[in-house]
Amino acid sequence: MNLDPYQLNRLERLVGLARKELRHLQLTDERLFSQPFDTERAASLDNDVDLSERVDAFVARFGRLQDTVGDKLLPAWLLAHGEKTRTFIDNLDRAERIGLIEDAQAWLDMRRLRNQMIHEYVEDPQVLASALQAGHAFVPTLAATVERLAA
Repeated sequence: MNLDPYQLNRLERLVGLARKELRHLQLTDERLFSQPFDTERAASLDNDVDLSERVDAFVARFGRLQDTVGDKLLPAWLLAHGEKTRTFIDNLDRAERIGLIEDAQAWLDMRRLRNQMIHEYVEDPQVLASALQAGHAFVPTLAATVERLAA
């Protein structure tokens, strides 16, 4: 890999940022899912400030890491390795073909999930609980992707 100093610096900064965001997400994930997150817990958010703040932190950190990796780090990595960058979906497809991510569709599902967690937050406890559980299941995928891009 023959990077100019600007590309190298940007890539290093984005890897550091993604690792920091991942650590924060993992800490929040551990605290939020120390007990199963079900519809009953989701319905209790109005009365449980601590739980509500953990949910807010999880949703924000999940979305932030996803944006950092998908919108910034992945394109920077592709450019640094002589690849052309295109749309988000095209970048995901390329990343899947070269083994950076396991499943481009899973990343699209994560993005939809993030939007669902944000927009359904107050509306339906059952939908929120399901979305948060799915987000929790995606944390290892995000972690593996950060590590592949950092390697």
